[in-house]
Amino acid sequence: MSGSNGRSLGRRTFVLGSAAAAGTAALAGPLATSASAASFGWSDDGSNYVVDTGASLVFKVSKTNGDLTSLAYKGTEYQGYGGKNSHVESGLGTSTVTIAQSGSTILISVTYGTLKHYYAARSGENNVYLWTNKADDSVTATRYIVRVKAGLFLNDEPDSYTYAPTVIESADIFEKSDGQTRAKHYSKLRVMDYNYIGWTTGSVGLWIVRSNHEKASGGPFYRSLLRHQSADGGGLYEILYYGENQTEPERFGLQGPYVIALTDGGAPSSSLYAGTLTTSWADSLGISGYVSASGRGRVAGVGISGRDTAYAYTVGLANSVAQYWGSARSSDGYFSIAGVLPGTYTLTVFKGELAVYTGSVTVTAGATTTLNTIAIASSNDPSNASAIWRINNWDGTPSGFKNADLMTYAHPSDVRAASWTGNVVIGSGTETSSFPCYLWKDVNSGIIVYFKLTAAQAAAAHTLRIGVTTAYANGRPQVVVNDTWTSAVPAAPTQPSTRSLTVGSYRGNNNTFTYSVPASAWLTDTSSYNTLKISVASGSGTTSFLSAGTSIDAIDLLA
Repeated sequence: MSGSNGRSLGRRTFVLGSAAAAGTAALAGPLATSASAASFGWSDDGSNYVVDTGASLVFKVSKTNGDLTSLAYKGTEYQGYGGKNSHVESGLGTSTVTIAQSGSTILISVTYGTLKHYYAARSGENNVYLWTNKADDSVTATRYIVRVKAGLFLNDEPDSYTYAPTVIESADIFEKSDGQTRAKHYSKLRVMDYNYIGWTTGSVGLWIVRSNHEKASGGPFYRSLLRHQSADGGGLYEILYYGENQTEPERFGLQGPYVIALTDGGAPSSSLYAGTLTTSWADSLGISGYVSASGRGRVAGVGISGRDTAYAYTVGLANSVAQYWGSARSSDGYFSIAGVLPGTYTLTVFKGELAVYTGSVTVTAGATTTLNTIAIASSNDPSNASAIWRINNWDGTPSGFKNADLMTYAHPSDVRAASWTGNVVIGSGTETSSFPCYLWKDVNSGIIVYFKLTAAQAAAAHTLRIGVTTAYANGRPQVVVNDTWTSAVPAAPTQPSTRSLTVGSYRGNNNTFTYSVPASAWLTDTSSYNTLKISVASGSGTTSFLSAGTSIDAIDLLA
């Protein structure tokens, strides 16, 4: 296999987000057979606690700061690059590190101020189970990074920048000689889209199996760093709170387990996935903040009416303490969300990524809260409103617009992107595919939509709606109709303050701007095209793709 620059990559690598390849995997979960269980145990080399899982994995944890200092699988060292270890955030300072064995489980506990972190090993398994309990914001973010030695897993995917030498934005987005862009941000995936992330050579696989993200922030549609490859080495991430394009306050408490899994090249066992993993063996280990399965509840809904069956629906639960989600069955909207901490939650039903219903549900330990059919009111789905014309359908995403799919794994300047400029004619049949998914003040502000009205339509005032999914630097749409009527500059809604549109994410806060256009603004000649100019207004931002911008969900003129 060769990269586009002609260098031999020599190894096979890919990301797997489901159980599709699990059938070819060596079993790497709680039921894994032991390769040499008699060797299971731990030792102290003076600087590290050394854990032998009794299978093919030996790992070390620093007694000073809780770093993972070694990850040796079948005698090959995988951990570390650039003199750095694997650890919480960018590494903790001097910590209290202890170890204890309880039967077939070894637990290493790390205490750094108010933060507690745990590593667990099970006899005969090639896995490391991790938990992180962050009690406050004394540690700036919540992530774990597995740093992997260079040359072991090579790739040239969107989240790799080994072969992309030119920096084009903020020292973390790169361009290759062929014009394609690369960055650690370009994972393509939302949290709900993957169970694990990593690489394989075909004979060795190294993965992080994500946790259920109950203490994370951002919901099921959040996008964040998952992995990267550079000339120095690779990184795999479990990110629970990251300031970039964040839509919710940080949640605190115990998160996990998430799992570092080594395999013979296949996917990690599905028994490790957040929706299927059981950890009754950890119930008595004394992990701070741990809540066993018996201390959790379930929410089940018999169905959801009023759905548009062309779309997938997701049900989310959220409060200040935890978040959960589940998919609604396509046939009737049935859903079930298990493993929920007791409490009262806001329940939200999403059509695609657009909230179309909100309610409240209370969960108690050891019980199932059963909900009758949830009815989505017709007025809650903006697609149900009668429109003279509509560009794209309302689903809370820019999907369908020009360049929308590419923007989750490439920079807007990427050579594969179609021109960000160009006007749109209603009735052409290409209204949606011709309209750019993003608008920027310094790039394509002033896009014009051409449309005709009947005499009756032109004699009446109409409401124009523009839906957005996020904004950068307070960018928001201002409109001009026929060069005679100009809307006021709308107030900027609450949106994340960090980069978004250039780092693979359109997920902010969905917002609808409405404009009451008077009848006097329309042309009375029914054979002439009316013009709608959409510009980006803001006093913030810099230039080009870092000028003020916004992501579009749908645009329509109501009847």
